[in-house]
Amino acid sequence: MRDISLSKVMQGGQPLSALSNPREAIRQFTPNWFAATMGTGILALALGQLPGDIALLSYAGKALWLFNIVLFSAFTLMYAARWVFFFNEAKQIFGHSTVSMFFGTIPMGLATIINGLMQYGVPTWGDALIPLAHGLWWLDVAMALACGVLIPFMMFTRQEHSIDQMTAVWLLPVVAAEVAAASGGVIAPHLADASAQFNMLITSYVLWAYSVPVALSILVILVLRLALHKLPHENMAASSWLSLGPIGTGALGMLVIGGDAPAIFAAHGMANVGAVAAGIGLIAGILFWGLGLWWMLLALLITARYAKGGIPFNLGWWGFTFPLGVYAVTTLKLGVILDLAFFDVLGVILVLMLAVMWLVVAAKTTIGAYRGNLFVSPCIASLKAKQAQR
Repeated sequence: MRDISLSKVMQGGQPLSALSNPREAIRQFTPNWFAATMGTGILALALGQLPGDIALLSYAGKALWLFNIVLFSAFTLMYAARWVFFFNEAKQIFGHSTVSMFFGTIPMGLATIINGLMQYGVPTWGDALIPLAHGLWWLDVAMALACGVLIPFMMFTRQEHSIDQMTAVWLLPVVAAEVAAASGGVIAPHLADASAQFNMLITSYVLWAYSVPVALSILVILVLRLALHKLPHENMAASSWLSLGPIGTGALGMLVIGGDAPAIFAAHGMANVGAVAAGIGLIAGILFWGLGLWWMLLALLITARYAKGGIPFNLGWWGFTFPLGVYAVTTLKLGVILDLAFFDVLGVILVLMLAVMWLVVAAKTTIGAYRGNLFVSPCIASLKAKQAQR
């Protein structure tokens, strides 16, 4: 029963022509659609960070970032409408062992938009956007903190889980906090008030610690699960890449926050602490990058194994994008900090892979959304099953 439910989460529902009315798309809307904003957002950011400062790529990244804002806004309206018009069905998500994990994609998708405000918005429209980014960041932090503890709490108290059915989607609600931490490192240097900078820096460190150790713990369990029960169903093929997400984001967070640390700590009379924090950030970033390399190579092998039998398309394919994207951005960041051509070249290759994958997944998602076969809510099926048992 749980395998069937899991398959429905990742595959899709009925063709649009078979839906009773357009409201059915809202009724069947689930948070895993926000994974598309994560993948789109990270590609937009990566295009603007490629070495060489190529104007065309930067313009493409900015256009993609603006499109992502529209996408995120549309998804937010649709999901909010579901809670308004189909509340009893929408609330079933809290008891669902898979769909509930995708709550974490909402703050992570928002984080890519916030980072884009700093990367594209401020250079275009000026520093007036910094307070907006600052305010949205605190909203993102609140959502990430809530996802990081409330979803695990529901896992422990009301949901049914087993090791053999575990996948890397367990990481999604936890990782949101470290994504917010990395975003904090992007915004902090631009704040005018030294106290606000310090508050954001310390909060970012707390968010990193709130997320990364828990994510690493989950990865340990995941390795055991894979060794004992082998690969999950092919519908979950893309989940093999999700493990790269917290590692890449953890590395990026340490590099960005560590880069902020010297100036911000020095402004508060702790210059020595800032120097140490910068060193720790660089070393930790390199170490996490190395761990990410292992996971990326493993994910490539696993994907090749799945590809032999064919991988059916589903929204889970967006799992190929964000983890690869954040690892690519981390690689480019190391190239800038260490001034090593190896990281520059590899970073460009990874971004190219990301762009190709995004084009494929975005095209298939557009077709699937038009046909309606990607709109499905396993929570509704679970609710009907419970009602049938009564």
